[in-house]
Amino acid sequence: MTAASTAQLVLAARASGRGTAAFNVITLEHAEAVTTAAEQNGLPVILQISENAVRFHGGRAEPLIAAAAAIARAAAVPVALHLDHVEDEDLLRAGIRAGVTSVMFDASTLPYEENVRATARLAAWAHDHGDRVWVEAELGEVGGKDGAHAPGVRTDPDQAAAFTAATGVDALAVAVGSSHAMTERTAGLDHELIARLRAAVDVPLVLHGSSGVPDGELRRAIAAGMTKINIGTALNIAYTSAVRDHLGADPAVVDPRRYLRPARDAMTATASQLLRIVAG
Repeated sequence: MTAASTAQLVLAARASGRGTAAFNVITLEHAEAVTTAAEQNGLPVILQISENAVRFHGGRAEPLIAAAAAIARAAAVPVALHLDHVEDEDLLRAGIRAGVTSVMFDASTLPYEENVRATARLAAWAHDHGDRVWVEAELGEVGGKDGAHAPGVRTDPDQAAAFTAATGVDALAVAVGSSHAMTERTAGLDHELIARLRAAVDVPLVLHGSSGVPDGELRRAIAAGMTKINIGTALNIAYTSAVRDHLGADPAVVDPRRYLRPARDAMTATASQLLRIVAG
């Protein structure tokens, strides 16, 4: 199947009142696991590559994007490629040239007016390159990261409406109670705020930090207006736990395939469960 675009998947999900899952991938095993889970359930999926993942792979986006793109093209379901939490403008441009269909430009640590100016400039550039690359931005500083990403911050609906109008972005990540890098699923979301944000802006809403959100809260968030659901830490928990268990049971193993196979299988199971929840 030909790889899909993020726009196609997200707009189709919003039109049907459902969500679409976007998983952050760090290794080839991540991408394989997520795509296998999507195929098992007959559901579309978005593979996301973050700026941090690119740094882990030596600072070059092209190798990981090329690998993910090959997996997407061979998949039996629609698979889109997204570049996530990008602050480096050169990386954003390199990712678009390498073939991603959407980017999340993260200027949320900047003062509001600077965030608007930087995001509007990059959105205009991205829309003029490739097949109108979709641009996601963040407003409200989702918790779980250092600096401005402080827990407790919430996105104001009126400011969200002004921001999307001024920047021309295609999707908006909002702060509604989730937090990045949570290892327990204990986050409670502000569903009334999600509904107000959905009514205030024309573009799809994105929930970051979804690994820490319980199943019921995810379902309620999608019903209230969330569409793109970003998941990363949940995969890493499954991956690391499986590797730890295998090495603990067989400390003499040296062939990485012996522990990467169960790690990949564990991520597939986790992704499969979350795909079904998000798709409703």
